[in-house]
Amino acid sequence: MHDAELDNWHDYEVHSAREIVALLRQIGEKKQLIRMKIKGEADVCVTSILDVDGDEGVFILDRSINREQNERIVQAKSVLCETYLDKIRILFSVSGVQETEYRGAGALAADIPASLIRLQRREFYRMPTPVTNPVPALVPMPLDLGGGNASFPLADISCGGVALLDNKMMLNSTIGQTFTNCRIELPEIGTVTTSLQVRNALDVTMLNNKTSRRIGCMFVDISRANMAAVQRYITKLERERNARLAGLS
Repeated sequence: MHDAELDNWHDYEVHSAREIVALLRQIGEKKQLIRMKIKGEADVCVTSILDVDGDEGVFILDRSINREQNERIVQAKSVLCETYLDKIRILFSVSGVQETEYRGAGALAADIPASLIRLQRREFYRMPTPVTNPVPALVPMPLDLGGGNASFPLADISCGGVALLDNKMMLNSTIGQTFTNCRIELPEIGTVTTSLQVRNALDVTMLNNKTSRRIGCMFVDISRANMAAVQRYITKLERERNARLAGLS
């Protein structure tokens, strides 16, 4: 978890006080561990929620066994928290942390956050793209390869990036290689323009014994409008898949 991470996920913010209280209660009831990190420091404290008081706007956390760590948490203006609930990642920032007692033992009290980030499984889940009508990604080619744009079909898409199929082994698949100004033509949604950075590459043998290269790429500097288009397309693919499954059942 990075300090800037909360700033990157505005689209997944929950602002409903009732929903935030309910989520915190579920995290506490399921005894999910929470990683607390003081902003700007590497020190991490692992804790859990003991109680949530929605009326008072406060929740109670187990305190660290390290006295100095507790003191630093209390003195900090802001503490970043990260946990999971039913495999959904939850991030929030708390302030106003104070030492308190809970059922006769030392604990920490914090203000219930005004908002939190709830990252659905879909943000990490790769959705296969159609094989019969492939989604093309147009990647600018270097001059020594003739310049212009070459088209590569997508193998899958997620909110983090795409996998390209490079059947002719044209692309530089070195990890960290970045392709700028790529255009992905999403059917019925529109064109998404973004940079793509290579994160992994795998050579696969197809059914016809030809070799293809699958290149996993991460979106780099993608705008919020383009990310919203990607999310709409993933939702569309999910609806179509669910409709097919419903038809088969």
